[in-house]
Amino acid sequence: MSQITAASAAMHERDDVAQGLGIVIAGAELGAATASMTVTDAMTNGLGTCHGGIIFSLADTVMGHASNAGDEKSLATTASIEWIKAAYAGDRLTATSRTVAIRGRNTVHDVDVLNEAGETIAIFRGQTLTLGGSVVEALGTEPND
Repeated sequence: MSQITAASAAMHERDDVAQGLGIVIAGAELGAATASMTVTDAMTNGLGTCHGGIIFSLADTVMGHASNAGDEKSLATTASIEWIKAAYAGDRLTATSRTVAIRGRNTVHDVDVLNEAGETIAIFRGQTLTLGGSVVEALGTEPND
């Protein structure tokens, strides 16, 4: 998977958080996506490791692309993360999301976050709810419209 859908590209273009974190979407199709970012000094906590919330944001972002790549709006309803290994400034992290279960409008996604050495940094599981409507056409609208 090395291409992204029009919906994923449109969503990423207007995602100020992902842009600010330097997240790059490497590929996205409905049910699967890959994204990466490099940990900067500004992303580290008082112990010198990457802040857990930053890693969560990377995982949440890639889940969002996996769930919205088909151009049907979906939002996260729940998510949890297990931090396995610390990441440090300079580490390149890659998150890969895949759909593991679908029931009606609810979809469960698993996301693995790895460093460049292929070591697991975190394991994330989230659920999304498909609301319907076009992601591309939703540009500039409020989330509750």
